[in-house]
Amino acid sequence: MSAPKTISEKILSAKSGRDAFAGDTVVCDLDLVIGTDASSPMAIDYFERMGGTRLFDANRVVFAFDHYAPPSSAQTAAFHDRVRTFVGRHGGRLHEVGEGISHQIAVERGEVLPGDLVVGADSHTVTCGALNVFAVGVGSSDLAAAMLTGKAWFRVPETIKVSLVGERAPGVAAKDAALALVAMVGAEGANYHAVEFHGPALVKFTLEDRLVVSNLAVEMGAKAAIFPGDDVVAAYLAGRTTARGRPVTADTGARYAHEIVLDISTLTPRVALPHDPENVVTIETAAGTPIHMVFIGTCTGGRVSDVHDALAVLRRGGGRIAPGVQLVVTPASREVAERLTAEGVLDELAAMGATITTPGCGACCGTSGVIPGAGTNVLSTANRNFKARMGPATVSIYLGSPAACAAAAIAGHIVDPRDLDR
Repeated sequence: MSAPKTISEKILSAKSGRDAFAGDTVVCDLDLVIGTDASSPMAIDYFERMGGTRLFDANRVVFAFDHYAPPSSAQTAAFHDRVRTFVGRHGGRLHEVGEGISHQIAVERGEVLPGDLVVGADSHTVTCGALNVFAVGVGSSDLAAAMLTGKAWFRVPETIKVSLVGERAPGVAAKDAALALVAMVGAEGANYHAVEFHGPALVKFTLEDRLVVSNLAVEMGAKAAIFPGDDVVAAYLAGRTTARGRPVTADTGARYAHEIVLDISTLTPRVALPHDPENVVTIETAAGTPIHMVFIGTCTGGRVSDVHDALAVLRRGGGRIAPGVQLVVTPASREVAERLTAEGVLDELAAMGATITTPGCGACCGTSGVIPGAGTNVLSTANRNFKARMGPATVSIYLGSPAACAAAAIAGHIVDPRDLDR
């Protein structure tokens, strides 16, 4: 009988056909390969240099136009044409401009299922781990090899066990918990580790909450971030797909590199200061910092619940955006945009003065959408705030929850969104 295993060890064993444990090197069959418009043109070059003439399985290779949505230049428009030509010749599924962010689409449309193994040429592909998936970001050459062979090699990672305990206080968002965890672990504290989530508070994290937490694990250096295949995952998939995958849970007695206990009852709203996602402080510490642009969107803040949270704060503040503040809202996908449109949410935000942009990555990485002005301060729901991330190197990017971002849009400076109720 095999020794007890973590979720990662179980998935990589199943996909390699080996009894694999942390430290082993395995070659695995992939369930889905995801490229973006930022990575696919170079991957196509590699694919052709490798002598590729056909995809391993056109149904399991997906391309998404999300970083340049819409294209910001003739060069980025040419990236799209390069991918369209490739898909026309070899097949593969293509999500066009306006469909949304690659890993958000994969989750929404049931393209990934519990127990799957996924690679994507976007570091935040780990977001899919919320659905009990081992999902990793890869470079363009590895993407090309995966497109050609349907396989990838891995060193089975050690796993960090994160136990979520306590009751989340009103006004504390999943983003606050994720930022607190990044600060605890550090930017390199989870290098080439999987992060596996456990604990009694797990059931209180919705699937959309879990997407945020999985996503931010990359900012700790994690190879993958995985939630168990529980009722929350099953409920999310119901109505989206008839497939249920093969849900995976860790064995009792599985070996972990170490365990972290995060008591969410002790958390308050958090903000990451420039220019590092691990530079996290309580929102009171940053209170009063002037803000010139507020960005609500991306794969950590552009889902329906995120925009609902922001709108609730904006309403409490009377729907008046402070003079000199530009509010930008970018839905993470077409599905999100259509639902918010049907609810009248996007019209209400536009009436308040918000700029609504095409679903996708938007301003997050400075490749599309609204670019902040030089020397300005931005509060964003995004996952990264590196220098020059959003364009000009003189921009100072702060990270916070949708509620914190909305509160800053009202006040013109960073403020605890709970203060609006006091």
